[in-house]
Amino acid sequence: MARLPSAERRRQLTEAAIRAMARDGVPNTTTRSIAAEAGVSLSVFHYCFDSKQELIESVITTITGHYVTVVQDALRPRATLEETVRAGFQAYWDHVRAHPDEHMLTYELTQYALRRPGFEHLARRQYELYAETYADLIDQLRQTMGLRLRVPAPVLARYLAAMTDGLTLNYLVLGDEAAWNDILDTVTAHMAGLVSEP
Repeated sequence: MARLPSAERRRQLTEAAIRAMARDGVPNTTTRSIAAEAGVSLSVFHYCFDSKQELIESVITTITGHYVTVVQDALRPRATLEETVRAGFQAYWDHVRAHPDEHMLTYELTQYALRRPGFEHLARRQYELYAETYADLIDQLRQTMGLRLRVPAPVLARYLAAMTDGLTLNYLVLGDEAAWNDILDTVTAHMAGLVSEP
């Protein structure tokens, strides 16, 4: 087994955990099965992570990072605010369609953390991370397009995080792809109404 820097090994184990948890479910995924998925010994896992809590937090942060990167890339300024916002939501939606198991895993992680004593803070951290992510994306739009917000940034960030969370779960349950174009148009129009261009 090749020696990798600790940060790279943690990334490898986190990605393996995402695959194993998405396939087998969070309660059925053990540190041993994650190590096997990553092709490393159990001792390597314990060297990289002190606890399952630490691993779950890394999983949550990594999954969020997967789609934030594509949304950030899509949010480059376009001809209109609506086109720019729509591109960001479209990038997120495309990620949900391409990786439904990964997004389904986020809901399972929330429930797992809320129901397991000592893990509750991970669910809180997960949803704080979502709001922080939207705050960063809003700030990116403000800087690149000179936008002024009609509502406080933290309120808008939490609102967008809650709305996206609900829409994602709705799609994972109903699987209605045809409805999403109209939904994204509605969300875009609503978002555009909450900000103003200079």
